Amino acid sequence: MSDWSFKFTSGVTGNWPVTGSGEPEEPMFLERLFGSEAELALHRNMLWAYGVPSVARYPMDGMLGKVVLGQSGFGMDIFVPASMLEDAKNIISPSENDIINEEEKSNELP
Repeated sequence: MSDWSFKFTSGVTGNWPVTGSGEPEEPMFLERLFGSEAELALHRNMLWAYGVPSVARYPMDGMLGKVVLGQSGFGMDIFVPASMLEDAKNIISPSENDIINEEEKSNELP
């Protein structure tokens, strides 16, 4: 991703890992949110709680929309380090089996 940089992002949450050469690890797209800033903060804080750093960007001219209208019409993208992408996906979108198991546990009698 030669054209990608940490410029014009909402900042890195957590410690971004570096490669053996000392360069920041490549950021990988995790998800695009179209909700409020609160939803973005919730997702990024969930990742941070599990030790996954993240950075958010406003795609296209979304930052202008955020400044003028209060929110981006193009959504907000969350990126995580390449080595942590699978973990981040599991944190943000747990599998259906995990949800079913939690429901079964809550329905069990003491």
